[in-house]
Amino acid sequence: MELSQLRTLIHVAELGSLSKAADQMHIAQPALSRQIRMLEAELGVRLFARHGRGMLLTDQGRDVLGHAMRVMAELEEIRSQTSEAEAPLTGRIAIGMPPTVADIISVPLVTVFETAHPRVMLRLVSAYTGHLLDWLHRGEIDLAVLYDPQSARSLRSQPLLHEKLFLIGPSEAGLSSEQKFPFTQLAGKRLLLPSPQHGLRIIVERCAAEAGIALDVAVEADSLATLKRLVRHGKGWTILPRAPIHEDIEAGRLTATALSEPAPGRRLVLSYPADRPLSRLARFAGESVTAIVTDMVQRAVWAGELPEEEVRGR
Repeated sequence: MELSQLRTLIHVAELGSLSKAADQMHIAQPALSRQIRMLEAELGVRLFARHGRGMLLTDQGRDVLGHAMRVMAELEEIRSQTSEAEAPLTGRIAIGMPPTVADIISVPLVTVFETAHPRVMLRLVSAYTGHLLDWLHRGEIDLAVLYDPQSARSLRSQPLLHEKLFLIGPSEAGLSSEQKFPFTQLAGKRLLLPSPQHGLRIIVERCAAEAGIALDVAVEADSLATLKRLVRHGKGWTILPRAPIHEDIEAGRLTATALSEPAPGRRLVLSYPADRPLSRLARFAGESVTAIVTDMVQRAVWAGELPEEEVRGR
């Protein structure tokens, strides 16, 4: 049994398709198929049920997958324990994050690396969660901050934050963080929102259905900068996290208030590929992102609940 076979098992199970796994792993499909057959032959069980739409794990396959995930985790721990903990970090690291997160943490994250490990080449990639997931699987980025990703066996994730979403208006709207705005009162408001493919829009539409109202979406824009600019010029209202517009609120260019009944929010997680060892550099990057998020929540720059606060609140 080889580690490459276990990695193939994890990817095929996650994607449900040999062709998709071959594309993401940059390995020819016949080679992956051969690895699966060899693993099945060695174990004496069928790991997948093949059908026209792809491959599904059998009951035995699910059991083997659990062991494969634990093996990869143990290998990572061995590498971590035996690495030179005090050696200076060098090399390249690619970190993915959604645009609203990149707008908040890029400057403090670059500052951390400049101060602690100036020889590291840091690459920041800003994209929506679907693209980031794909690039994580392909190995094009090393870790990512993701919004509400679906359960992914090929990722190792930890919670970062439950982020609150706010109603954002121009300065003359006079919205206040000390008040709450019932979601039902959005009926008839001229809204500027991301397109329906955007995760934030999905959350807002779900809350509107729960509140029993229809949203009047006048303009769709997936750019954070565009949404902020339109609101500042009085073209409508939007719904966003407060952190990326914190400076605009402080300067009086925008105002914000919390929504209620229901209160929209979304979870952020920090994710790494589960089939590859976690380097010291990736570990440091993840710890730095976590520390920055924690600091911003504690300073009330980023409105949300940290994982420990969520647990205590239940």
